Amino acid sequence: MTRVWKWNRPVTVREVLEDLQQERSIAYTTVMTVLDNLHQKGWVRREAEGRAYRYEAVSTRAAYAAALMNDAWAQSDNPAAALVAFFGMMSEEQRHALRDAVRMVQGPEPAEPAEPATTRSAPRVPSADTTAGKGGTAENPASATERDGR
Repeated sequence: MTRVWKWNRPVTVREVLEDLQQERSIAYTTVMTVLDNLHQKGWVRREAEGRAYRYEAVSTRAAYAAALMNDAWAQSDNPAAALVAFFGMMSEEQRHALRDAVRMVQGPEPAEPAEPATTRSAPRVPSADTTAGKGGTAENPASATERDGR
């Protein structure tokens, strides 16, 4: 898959073979068998081109990595502890990438009113109303309308 992802386009067995042969000796039939197995498992799609096939990744490498992380996290009996342990293993560069990713998912932050330079306020902590929906609580995110049956 690494070779198919590397080109980010449909590739032939011959192209993958020639790339791999720069590092080690490998048979054409071995590459063909691996690509056929990847096709049968649904990792690549293929399209006939003459007597050969062109293989293309079904998913990106990033999507595959995300699915692996999600699967591992879902198997934890304590997801919060798993995340804390995972974050503890990250390099500074990875933590920056994580912050950037969170910003992209959350979207732009609303502009806050400027505070006078002489006063400092405590950090804003969202109330239950803002985190769970208007009129709801963290335990019961239903709105007041839903709770009262209106």
